[in-house]
Amino acid sequence: MNKEIKYWQNGLRKLINSWNKTRGWRVSGLSDTRFYNFLDKSLIVIVAGSILTFILFPVVMVIRESIYIDGGFTLAMYQNLFTKNRQLLLNSIFVAGIATLGATVFALCIALYVSFSNNKVKNLVILILMLTMISPPFVSSLAYITLFGRRGFITHDLLGLTLNTYGWHGIALMQGFSHVSLSALIIIGVIQGIDKNLIHASLDLGADIARTLKKIVIPLAKPGIIVAALLTFINCLADFGTPIFIGGGFDVLATEAYLNIIAYYNLPRAAAMSTLIMLPAFLVFLVYRYYMNEIGSFSGSSLKSASSEDSCMLLKGRVKFILSFATWIFLIFMLLQYGSILMSAITRHQGGELVFTGQFISGLSQHKLNSLVRSIVYALISGIVGSGLGILFAYFIERRKIRMGKTLDFIATLPYIIPGTFFGIGYILAFNNPPLALTGTAAIVVLNYIFRQIPMTSKTGSAVLKTISPEVEEAGRDLGVARMWIIKDIILPLLKPAFLVSFISTFTVTMTSIGAVIFLIYPGGKVATVELFNCIRDGKFGEGSVIACLIILVTLIVNVIFSKVVLGKKTS
Repeated sequence: MNKEIKYWQNGLRKLINSWNKTRGWRVSGLSDTRFYNFLDKSLIVIVAGSILTFILFPVVMVIRESIYIDGGFTLAMYQNLFTKNRQLLLNSIFVAGIATLGATVFALCIALYVSFSNNKVKNLVILILMLTMISPPFVSSLAYITLFGRRGFITHDLLGLTLNTYGWHGIALMQGFSHVSLSALIIIGVIQGIDKNLIHASLDLGADIARTLKKIVIPLAKPGIIVAALLTFINCLADFGTPIFIGGGFDVLATEAYLNIIAYYNLPRAAAMSTLIMLPAFLVFLVYRYYMNEIGSFSGSSLKSASSEDSCMLLKGRVKFILSFATWIFLIFMLLQYGSILMSAITRHQGGELVFTGQFISGLSQHKLNSLVRSIVYALISGIVGSGLGILFAYFIERRKIRMGKTLDFIATLPYIIPGTFFGIGYILAFNNPPLALTGTAAIVVLNYIFRQIPMTSKTGSAVLKTISPEVEEAGRDLGVARMWIIKDIILPLLKPAFLVSFISTFTVTMTSIGAVIFLIYPGGKVATVELFNCIRDGKFGEGSVIACLIILVTLIVNVIFSKVVLGKKTS
């Protein structure tokens, strides 16, 4: 605490000295104040205007496209959807619900096992969870085909079976397992914030481990469980790749919306389908907000106290067996998944046997390598710009309480509520004509990446701001310092942890996402994930596996370097 106060004092002293020095460059202090106030207000306008332009405007354009056809208002697209394609919506909700339930149950088991195990097990499992989060799209589908397809390694080579493993069960299984890692890490973070004195009290009063978990830990972890389930459900609704590859004859709305753009270029119908996908996601979000408000006061008392211990309870007996069994089933499945991708990249079938080969690596075209480089450049730009914009937006909303702040905050949350297909179609419709004719350029792809991640970057900034006392800003204003200098010398340095976390997250998501940008890429401007999608679609599993491995390797290297070098310098 003393170190933090000293840091604030030094920052404030530096702020005042810089302010006094700058005052000598201009005619009067009054002109200085007006100049910096103008810059401050301009920055607010730029941040708020970008949220309205690149988030709200595309959403409005999608809805408009679906109801305003041939110059007139009509609901014909929705009538056709409900009458002829109602089953698609039911299929989407069904598969997303099954996948969400399975992912949440596994994530909760893993989170409980990690939170109440010894440090060696905890560190190992968390490391694997973080590694498996760096997963390009369709990797689970590629692994499913390799392991459980008609000629799969497990079904055909080991068991000698030729089964039709495609259908809704394959979609639900792969979608569920692909979201377990993120969900588990979210729940682990919430459990670590629980006041351990509550757990001690439960054990001291005679409750066993199972009852303590059921009555104390799980109820207090509900915020994390709800957030994890919400993100999983929305992402599963928007997933069009997994149903295409392993769905067989089982169709969902997201896939049909994709085909209506790529195959038929029927934008009004695709817009209506995307709007229909958004409705259940939006309803789930409203339920989530209502429930979070109900439990907010209860969970607020669960924050870790200063005297809480890190290891308050170790699992044992039947509870330990069940939780460890679920954890290791998932980890083994993940190792099989990533192992199969690696093997597919360096082996091929020859004479009924697997033979090591380098043909897929050497056969990777220069065009595909250029796509990987392009993805890295886009990810770096998105990480830097998106993180800076997000933390500035969080500051204006949380501390400055700008006008219509709550409305802007809700608009900024929309990219996490709406499916990726919806957001991609919105950018096609919104930025296809002057004055913002961006279609066919790299700018539209990067902007989509940036504003798709604004909810995460702004929420990260808000979380860090809550730990910073507003008294430092008040002291600067009392001394007559302009708001711009307060932002530069006090707020931004203190928000550096939020920027670093946001950058790593945005870079990773940009390198591994495809949902929206698949509609925005232009000839000669493909990114690595689109190349991966095309390889799997065309049955080129070897080349697809090489691209997937390269994406994982690059993302992992950047994450490690950034964490060790940048974060290491910060903490040293």
